[in-house]
Amino acid sequence: MDIVTKINNLRKERDAVILAHNYQIAKVQDVADFVGDSLELAKIAKTLKERVVVLCGVYFMAETISILAPDKIVLIPDMNAGCPLADSITVSEIKKLKVEHPKALVVAYVNTSAEVKAMSDYCCTSSNAVSIVEKVPSEEVIFIPDRNLGSYVQEYTQKKVYLSDGFCPTHNVIDRSDVLEIKRIHPDAKFVAHPECKREVLALADAVKSTTGILNYVKNDNNKEFYSSVNCTPRKQFIIGTEEGLIYRLKKENPTKEFYTFSKPIFCPNMKKITLGKVLSSLENMQYVVKVKEDVREKARLAIERMFEI
Repeated sequence: MDIVTKINNLRKERDAVILAHNYQIAKVQDVADFVGDSLELAKIAKTLKERVVVLCGVYFMAETISILAPDKIVLIPDMNAGCPLADSITVSEIKKLKVEHPKALVVAYVNTSAEVKAMSDYCCTSSNAVSIVEKVPSEEVIFIPDRNLGSYVQEYTQKKVYLSDGFCPTHNVIDRSDVLEIKRIHPDAKFVAHPECKREVLALADAVKSTTGILNYVKNDNNKEFYSSVNCTPRKQFIIGTEEGLIYRLKKENPTKEFYTFSKPIFCPNMKKITLGKVLSSLENMQYVVKVKEDVREKARLAIERMFEI
């Protein structure tokens, strides 16, 4: 019996569903019931009838599912699949920032721990960060933890935005010179960048989008009426400025289009810790359970729900 068959049999036996982030390896994406971004997967988990959720991603994502779906048994196949960006901000650092900026509300990127979310007033995603900061009832905002996403937000708001110094090592490795070089090699390609990239990189992008936004942008970039009005044809080539795992899904959903990434690896080692063998072990042994404490969960849920409200 091959490993996929074993996973499928156990999935039924355990009453489980498998969720995979867009950055997971191809084999894990293929075995998953749903593939998406972190908050998208958490919202899906909340609606599922299955009692067990196997989250193929990093730890804070499993926590977010536990926050929004406390009735589920949430498993992560590798407890060491962490996130340096989420780890870059602590509760003590938030307390310090609040003392320094007493009039400011705290907007926490969803890429944060449950404890940090619980200390925050609002959460946001990479796709709605600008909108959330604009709509929170304060002219001063502490934005945590991503300095690159926060810097991007600063460009689109008149509010005073205080930043912490966290960043995603995977996106931060992309430099302006990398973009110029690949644009030189593929001059007809559109460059779509994730807002966790540095400002110098975003300045060169044709579009700045979240992972789901990139998928939608590429899929919908065939508006014949629009291209007719500007006397050109739809683009078939795209430079993707995010973790290279997304390209697998992009190719599956857009087989007639071409996708390029940079000469150096744009690779998240934590995302790639999840393998089919670990998914199987997770289902066999019901490991590793991620459960957010109720007092923390309720406060973190409020920050997420406030985001949904506005």
